[in-house]
Amino acid sequence: MTSGPSIQTFLLEAEDLLVSIEETALALSPGQPVGEPIHQLFRAFHTLKGSGAMFGLENVAAFTHRVESLLDGVREGRVPVTTELIDLILRAKDHLEALLATARSPLARREPAPPSDAGQPVAVEPDGTDIAAALEALLTDTSPAEEGKASQLLAPSTHIPNRIAGSLQTYHIRFRPHRGILAAGANPVALLKELRTLGPCQIVADTTAVPALEELQADHCYLAWDVTLVTNAGPDAIKDVFIFVEDGSELSIQPTGPAQSPADPSPVIPSAAVEASAEPPQPSPASCTSAPTTSSANPESPPEPPGKASVPRTRRPAAREASVRVPSSRLDRLVGLVGELVMNQSRLSQVAAGAGVAGLVAPVEELDRLVAELRDNILGIRMMPIGTIFGRLRRLVHDLAAELQKEIDFVAAGEQTELDKTVLDQLGDPLVHILRNSIDHGIEPPADRVRLGKPRRGTIHLTAAHTGSSVVVTIADDGQGIDPAAVRARAIERGLLAPEATLTDTDLRELVLRPGFSTARSVTNVSGRGVGMDVVKRQLDALRGHLALTSQPGHGTTLTLTLPLTLAIIDGLLVEVGSEQFIVPMSVVTETVELAREQRHRRNGRRAIAVRGDLVPYVPLREAFALPDAAPELEKIVITCLGEDRVGLVVDRVLGSRQTVIQSLGRFYEHVGLVSGATILGDGRVALILDVAGLIRATAYHPPSPSHPPRSLPPPTPTTPLTTKHL
Repeated sequence: MTSGPSIQTFLLEAEDLLVSIEETALALSPGQPVGEPIHQLFRAFHTLKGSGAMFGLENVAAFTHRVESLLDGVREGRVPVTTELIDLILRAKDHLEALLATARSPLARREPAPPSDAGQPVAVEPDGTDIAAALEALLTDTSPAEEGKASQLLAPSTHIPNRIAGSLQTYHIRFRPHRGILAAGANPVALLKELRTLGPCQIVADTTAVPALEELQADHCYLAWDVTLVTNAGPDAIKDVFIFVEDGSELSIQPTGPAQSPADPSPVIPSAAVEASAEPPQPSPASCTSAPTTSSANPESPPEPPGKASVPRTRRPAAREASVRVPSSRLDRLVGLVGELVMNQSRLSQVAAGAGVAGLVAPVEELDRLVAELRDNILGIRMMPIGTIFGRLRRLVHDLAAELQKEIDFVAAGEQTELDKTVLDQLGDPLVHILRNSIDHGIEPPADRVRLGKPRRGTIHLTAAHTGSSVVVTIADDGQGIDPAAVRARAIERGLLAPEATLTDTDLRELVLRPGFSTARSVTNVSGRGVGMDVVKRQLDALRGHLALTSQPGHGTTLTLTLPLTLAIIDGLLVEVGSEQFIVPMSVVTETVELAREQRHRRNGRRAIAVRGDLVPYVPLREAFALPDAAPELEKIVITCLGEDRVGLVVDRVLGSRQTVIQSLGRFYEHVGLVSGATILGDGRVALILDVAGLIRATAYHPPSPSHPPRSLPPPTPTTPLTTKHL
């Protein structure tokens, strides 16, 4: 039995394989010809089977062998690609995920379980009997007519040379594994045994590369093998045996012609003899470690046998970047240390500027550059592509559409757009709720769409893109949209709106974000409790993001989520109001303009200023935070932009940009909507980080619509003025 770290490495790699299986299966469509997606699925399940057997997980190996047999039938054209097949592959993936979850317990690995308290749940292996039966039924219940139809689905390019059903072929196989195959946890003997299951074979070990005893290293493999195999399985099946160890190994498969007779195959080496000839002259390897990569053109390899005119198939190791798995807690600690370094560097720069020592200028500037580069690289380590959560969203759309008997195409773009891992982890739930609402409330049933003149299949688009220092995620569907009249009627019915109240269409649509509000008439396991969109709104607020909702009745709904790239360190604009200093995130700042005293009394007291022909409303921060100091003669307005809306923040002075390390205010201030955090400045003072979206909500501002001109912001009336004196 292998040691703990080895099986943990396998479980981590298996998670990636399962994600790949789900994405590939969801990309299949019924009736499509057999191509690379089917081969990719086969390789993934084959890798899971070989690795599971290697680490003693017989249940995983046995189950994946059943799936592998079904996919082999698909590759040969005996089983067509149908909706039933796709659903069965997804169910098999879920069952494997459950099996691997139990593999983390000592019970699954047949190890003695540690003492536990009474009542502690024990891992129970999931039952996959029904899935196994469905796999067997789908493989064996294919009628001759279906077999003929399935064989026509094979594209001409997928036919493999020398692969003729029922025709035995002879192959010469040369296999020299890379030196570190034993240290990596693989066993060449198991590969040779698996090769014997394809047909009679003769195996000869090559020991010419074995060094002298004093030079021999116990964890290196020096052997190579020459195999003569008689089989009708074809070269793909032979390559699949070595699929897990191909990288860095020398492998050539050469067809030498048809076998003389099925009744007169090549001599067969008994299993014991194979094991004896294949066993390397060193003790068993230790647990899995990184395996060195050797060139396939090994100078120690003996020359190929004469008479082989065909070019050998040599697998060279692909040039790829090495990756290291580390716990996220270590990255969080590293980001915290970099944050402290940024704050102390800022203090050092301020002290050096006030000292007036010429010799400090160059070293401090160089330190500024190095710290900024270190900050960007550390934050870059935490950046992950948003596509990592797209896979489970595809599965959600697939399963929920089938449950609601709707036909939906899910189109995703911008998978490589990167976000901080902390933001990404908290983005999954809002996207799930938005998609569930789009599928249940937005997309109509197929019959209704046809009656309305729409395509039978609905479409949901999910896109992600960088916009400045933010990421914009858009979810759009072509469903029935949000009817403001229906929302109004439902709000009046639930007592959320007075019958005589006058609201714009934008205001009515935003009612769907209220807690407990739902247009569904009955509660189901999908919707009806008014929780989903409320969760989205709260989660976006916690991420310091912005949510915009637009809809056109009969044509669909679009939700736009604007998110910060990171929640750890941001670039901010330092401003001052009286004796207090604030940070405005640079991601929302567009420009600054001046506001003279006489301009405040223009436009009949309306708080708006003309900026290049457009009226921009503004919020005086002095009133928002109830600061006692008098305003100066000339103030500054920091123009911010949230989506398509522009709002100004009136301050006394703009002090410049700063690298800002975000610090939480703690649970006592978690409900304060005007600020999202705080930071420590270079002189040790605390500056609040403004939540621009929260300020707009606190002043009851609504963006203008074409039928309603822009209006000024009313003076805010905070119940509890918050300043840095409270911290």
